[in-house]
Amino acid sequence: MTTLAKPAMRPAHPEFSSGPCAKRPGWSSENLAQAVLGRSHRCKLGKARLKAAIDQTRDVLGVPQDYLIGIMPGSDTGAVEAALWSMLGPRPVQLVAFESFGKDWVTDVVKQLKIKDVEVLDAPYGQLPDLSKVRPDADLVFTWNGTTSGVRVPNADFISADREGVTICDATSACFAQDLDWAKLDVVTFSWQKALGGEAAHGVLILSPRAVARLESYTPPWPMPKLFRMTKANKDGGNKVSLDIFEGATINTPSMLAVEDYLDALRWAAQIGGLQELIRRADNNVGVLAQWVAKTPWVEFLAATPAIRSNTSVCLKVVDPRVTGLSDDAQAEFAKKLASLLEKEGAALDAGGYRDAPPGLRIWCGATVETSDVEVLTPWLDWAFEQVVSELAAAA
Repeated sequence: MTTLAKPAMRPAHPEFSSGPCAKRPGWSSENLAQAVLGRSHRCKLGKARLKAAIDQTRDVLGVPQDYLIGIMPGSDTGAVEAALWSMLGPRPVQLVAFESFGKDWVTDVVKQLKIKDVEVLDAPYGQLPDLSKVRPDADLVFTWNGTTSGVRVPNADFISADREGVTICDATSACFAQDLDWAKLDVVTFSWQKALGGEAAHGVLILSPRAVARLESYTPPWPMPKLFRMTKANKDGGNKVSLDIFEGATINTPSMLAVEDYLDALRWAAQIGGLQELIRRADNNVGVLAQWVAKTPWVEFLAATPAIRSNTSVCLKVVDPRVTGLSDDAQAEFAKKLASLLEKEGAALDAGGYRDAPPGLRIWCGATVETSDVEVLTPWLDWAFEQVVSELAAAA
């Protein structure tokens, strides 16, 4: 028998998916009227819109002027893999893996590229590996924020300013919500469908001068797919970075409607105060959840340590003994029922944990989510939990 009454209010925008994320407040398709449709993306107007996306990305994120920014096919995955396939090989490689996408990059490097001198620094979901083991002589591949684990690195202090290797940072759920230490990062990637609520298919690749130097001084020994090629042979037989990629000439055909949608999100970000306001909004959202978790006995953050807890992809685990005493499969089924009930009631859409992560919920708290919607969500989480627990007891 349940005791909690069904909440009277629902979030005005129940989209809590971790990608694609909620659209920015006030979004309307009418804002995309300037989209260059029915034209080549290489026409003057098309290239201008792509270049505007690059320039406004630099402005909002505070990317250094001597870093290159390019739009890549294949979302964040395409941007990361272009860097892995193009740059790794001349030095030992360390991979930091504490969630599913970091583990994907391990698979790429170990099983596909088959680089021999590789060290994997891994940790269970909810934790970080020992970052003191990161070596300055090795290339480093890591996620800044684990979208599927709710864990982030607190800063880039573990990366040496005098490093010899390059750092490749998958920052797809950290960009526009967390401060990135650009001086420590040589490759940064993200996708439009994450923090600003853009649409899928496009990744962004940001290269430091050190990354450009690696591209121009090293030729990988394996065949290079066209989608990953970022250099051309120069007259001396060496490599030269294809600068047109970083000036709006994408490797394959982008959706100009998605480009315009991203531009709309960037304009909104600039209008409300830029990166620091985006960070503040995300911090406020996760703060609401933190207050609720502190007084709620059945739930905890998957990331127990506050300093490494994400302010975007917030992962929650059920700790009630009535659930933790079940088999692993039964716990997973419980979490699915919880997320399904929230969706059925229109309280939270796409709030289930990632398929490879421990069973639980994942609530996106990035800047496009309104704090008022997170506040309205928490009573629904309590109500839904009690409903599913009651069903469990009735079936016993």
